[in-house]
Amino acid sequence: MVRDLLRRAAAVAAIACALPALAAEPLRFEVDPAWPRPLPNDWIMGQASGVAVDAQDNVWVVQRPRTLTDDEKAASLDPPRTRCCKPAPPVLVFDQAGTLIRSWGGPGQGYDWPQNEHGIHIDHKGFVWLAGNGEADGQILKFTQDGRFVLQIGKQGPQTDSRDTTRLGRPAGMMVDPETNELYVADGYYNHRIIVFDAETGAFKRMWGAYGRPPTDEKLGAFDPAAEPAQQFRNPVHCVQVARDGLVYVYVCDRTNNRIQVFRKDGSFVKEMFVEKATRANGSVWELALWPDERESYILNADGANNEVRTLSRDTGEVLGRFGRNGRMAGDFHWVHNLAVDSRGNVFTTEVDTGKRAQKFLFRGDMVLRKRAAAP
Repeated sequence: MVRDLLRRAAAVAAIACALPALAAEPLRFEVDPAWPRPLPNDWIMGQASGVAVDAQDNVWVVQRPRTLTDDEKAASLDPPRTRCCKPAPPVLVFDQAGTLIRSWGGPGQGYDWPQNEHGIHIDHKGFVWLAGNGEADGQILKFTQDGRFVLQIGKQGPQTDSRDTTRLGRPAGMMVDPETNELYVADGYYNHRIIVFDAETGAFKRMWGAYGRPPTDEKLGAFDPAAEPAQQFRNPVHCVQVARDGLVYVYVCDRTNNRIQVFRKDGSFVKEMFVEKATRANGSVWELALWPDERESYILNADGANNEVRTLSRDTGEVLGRFGRNGRMAGDFHWVHNLAVDSRGNVFTTEVDTGKRAQKFLFRGDMVLRKRAAAP
């Protein structure tokens, strides 16, 4: 009897000790293993290199059909080798249930389709923006939601350097600021800068490198977590996020420096925050998304080296929670590359290398979120 009472007391104490740690994690998520539903037409997805959510909470994925192996796309070969499968179009749009509702993309007249698709963004007017990080890619493309071409900024061809304002250098991602209708580009896998254009005309506005200094292309060597912080961005400059408030505006993924640098819209430096600084591999800061409450209180951080998604304090960069691990099961990741958050707080992720999938993580919490404004 006494032994049973002691055992129960120990169990209660263990639970009590665990409660503060659980309470400290502000956001909780649970994988939806049935999302998305199987693609039609015997289609299969290659490396999924970008994800975005529109005003209707539809989920946009850009993927790389050319990364499929012959056995994955065997039904498309001549003659077909198996009954399945065939490459899906590069742009895939899913509803909340995971049903494919739209698809398009690929080479066409009037624009240079990327050699290697990388990044997708749906702006406040509903336009679709695409980037590419192929060896000759130096352009950003703008389309309507049904795939009609609107604008190209930059061009394909031999790479130049981070001073060239007529083209980009294997850009990774982009975001339009609804307040100014300016396009911020994380540029990128070849260049070392944030560059800003008019989203209507494509006219160059301004650019900057790390700490708000002019961008340079100096060779920095391998990252050393014990060294002084690098004075320039390393490749790739992998993402850019523009906040809504009037104090701190622009968050930049300096991926292999394992840091987030924060700027005002004019490029003036505010602060930096290191995340999993000991990571050597290929960096810890692959993608960021601001949490959709009124204050944008948290930053979600996708890390394709450690293969997890973290909740960070927007103010300090402190890790407040995390989910995922390296693996192949639902909820695991292999090179988690991008993430996006819908108006309900659900998180969508995409994976490159041999991951080649999109996943949905359901938000499990009670929090007032901001309704996303519909496109005009």
